[in-house]
Amino acid sequence: MASAAGRSAEVPAVAPGASAWANTLPLDGRVYVAGHRGLVGSAIVRRLKAAGFTDILTAERAEVDLRDQVAVNNWFARHRPQYVFVVAGTVGGILANSTRPAEFIYDNMMIHATVVHAAYAHKAEKLLYLGSSCIYPRDCPQPIREDFLLTGPLEPTNAPYAIAKIAGIQLCQAYRRQYGCNFISAMPTNLYGPNDNFDLNSSHVLPALIRKFHDAKIARAGHATVWGSGRPRREFLHVDDLADCCLFLMNRYEADQHINVGTGIDLSIGELAQLVGRIVYPQARIEFDAAKPDGTPRKLLDVSALHRLGWRHGIDLEAGIASAYAWFLANGGASPATETRKPAAAKPAARKPARRNTAAAASEETAS
Repeated sequence: MASAAGRSAEVPAVAPGASAWANTLPLDGRVYVAGHRGLVGSAIVRRLKAAGFTDILTAERAEVDLRDQVAVNNWFARHRPQYVFVVAGTVGGILANSTRPAEFIYDNMMIHATVVHAAYAHKAEKLLYLGSSCIYPRDCPQPIREDFLLTGPLEPTNAPYAIAKIAGIQLCQAYRRQYGCNFISAMPTNLYGPNDNFDLNSSHVLPALIRKFHDAKIARAGHATVWGSGRPRREFLHVDDLADCCLFLMNRYEADQHINVGTGIDLSIGELAQLVGRIVYPQARIEFDAAKPDGTPRKLLDVSALHRLGWRHGIDLEAGIASAYAWFLANGGASPATETRKPAAAKPAARKPARRNTAAAASEETAS
């Protein structure tokens, strides 16, 4: 089943991928994006369409439950994808991880296991599994190298999710070693962009800040409240940059070792709040709620391996946030609400749109 394009309002253009590179995958190859309605999956679909791929495969949840091995096997038998992007899962930050740990570990372990096994059983040529930078120890040396995995205790607030993601890496490596599968893994930093989740009960830090300043603007409030002390430092990557990198890695990366994907640049949550405030509602002062948790003190990825391969990010954080806020406004964010409306598809520069993911996405405002 080919992915469908939707309509969206125009937003300021951003240009993903600072490095010039040429796609070598066949444009008529069957490409499956597992999780095509999510933040990352919808961006990958846009990137594939922009590159000229003509047989992009997707599956709605009603069509196949990715936690059901039999259903996934049957779907793979019918569609026979050659290239697989595994970006489906239940995601979130501190609140959701702490209140729904069983869902986070079960859903993610099952989804990764079924899709990876089906890709092996039905002889997919290559698979890219996308994890998360939360896999690394809480007190990891900075910047975080790939070989720091499993060298210390995880951040307790998201340990079940992190364990599931680590299992996904090990799964791909095991299938490579035992069966010779060309399965690779990439670990992105914190993401943002079109089709993000702006629900304050379930969003990550950057979209939550956009929503908080926007709601303060609508209410003409004098301040916006930010969880925690504002001191933790985070790195942010626009999802269209990530999508470009995913296609780059599907073309160029063949190693057993997972690879970090990020910008190599971080800032404090306080500095991020100031930047979002300048873009969304400069009149608001920032108030920090130090009674709320901070999460991991710092999380900056070492992306030197990715740079050596020849890929670098291309979207500046300020321009990316401005574009994300414009998308939010264009897709139903004009008035405050407990939960964001179902948005229309995003349309970044020279890219065709894809529909919004309704898959579970749960987190809190604090950085994950």
